[in-house]
Amino acid sequence: MKTISISLSPNTERDDVSLAFGLIFKPWKWKKGREIKDLERTFRNYFGFKNAFSFNSGRSSLIAILKAMEIKEGDDVILQAFTCNAAVNPILYVGARPIFADINDDLNISAAEIIKKITNKTKAVIVQHTFGYPADIDEIRKICITKNLYLIEDCAHSLGAKYKDSFCGSYGDASFFSFGRDKIISSVYGGMVTVNNDALLEKVSHFQKEIEYPSFIWILQQLLHPVLMNRIVLPLYGSKVGRGLLAIFINLNILSKAVTSRENQGELPSYFPKRMPNVLAILAINQFKKLDKFNEHRKEIAQEYESLLANKKEFRIIFKKDKDREAVFLKYPVLNVNPSKVVRETRKSGIYLNDGWFGSAVVPPLTSLDKVCYIANSCPRAEEIAKRIVCLPTHINITREDVKRIFSSL
Repeated sequence: MKTISISLSPNTERDDVSLAFGLIFKPWKWKKGREIKDLERTFRNYFGFKNAFSFNSGRSSLIAILKAMEIKEGDDVILQAFTCNAAVNPILYVGARPIFADINDDLNISAAEIIKKITNKTKAVIVQHTFGYPADIDEIRKICITKNLYLIEDCAHSLGAKYKDSFCGSYGDASFFSFGRDKIISSVYGGMVTVNNDALLEKVSHFQKEIEYPSFIWILQQLLHPVLMNRIVLPLYGSKVGRGLLAIFINLNILSKAVTSRENQGELPSYFPKRMPNVLAILAINQFKKLDKFNEHRKEIAQEYESLLANKKEFRIIFKKDKDREAVFLKYPVLNVNPSKVVRETRKSGIYLNDGWFGSAVVPPLTSLDKVCYIANSCPRAEEIAKRIVCLPTHINITREDVKRIFSSL
């Protein structure tokens, strides 16, 4: 029986695996190369952005933005609860303090809650377009202009999504994107910064030039990821053998983790911030060629879920149709009174829905909330949603038959 997963190297197709395997034997292409600039140019031209600066992750990309904005100790940065610690730790890294605001029913930050959190220490607001559903960026931008705050768009989930016919990433002073292993496109790790505020342009460029490339060992870990996951782990994942092999590969540092235990404690690993290595740019370019196909597929799968779940009272649909929002559905979230049971029961059918986005106002659930400055009960809506959410897979390897199988299992 085919293993259905939401987060185990979901975007990877055969050509991606073959490409990664071949590049393992070409170490001269790993760090420096022309493909880095090719990726930046491709990204910039596709979206119509004025510029694009690549980094080895979304975390490094956010650090570059915060450094360019000269955000430092004593400053506050507002961001939403129900977010990943990968968006919080860069704020701690530069010495600033994350201030959490509650969310709307669409899983995105509430403009009204932002206003409540602004003080004379506030320097910036980060807007996350959760799971590829655009936030009300116009209203938030007005607040930032009025209060003289920087606006940062977190587009890690929303590559290709649009708000009022403009791409997410077009509204902030600066925006960052992620090419992580479970994002819209994937080079296992990778990220991009775009800048709309010309005063930040040279500072981001300077930061990119000043930092180093990641190590050869780290790069090899990422190249091995699509190969080992798709050739060995996933075919066996329905048994204890596959899950055991994955644990062994991670424990032996043959494969990297998406989020490390250090990050769960509010720290960043030493491989952030770093430049985008050329070999991961090659993987990202190959995935970028398939961006339109990927996003159309996600929309079609989301429509299938919506149709099947529309009359099921046990599962409440979150994302609503809105003429101003063109979502790309990184995942398809629904609410249920007992998500732990849903995840546990569907696993018996070879369907793995545990993607880490549940159970806590800052995910993964093992995140130490006090270390990331989250105050319990400060964002009740986010905490309630985190307790009830189940995310369904939409990636390119999910077929309509898979959707029917997931629905039957639910």
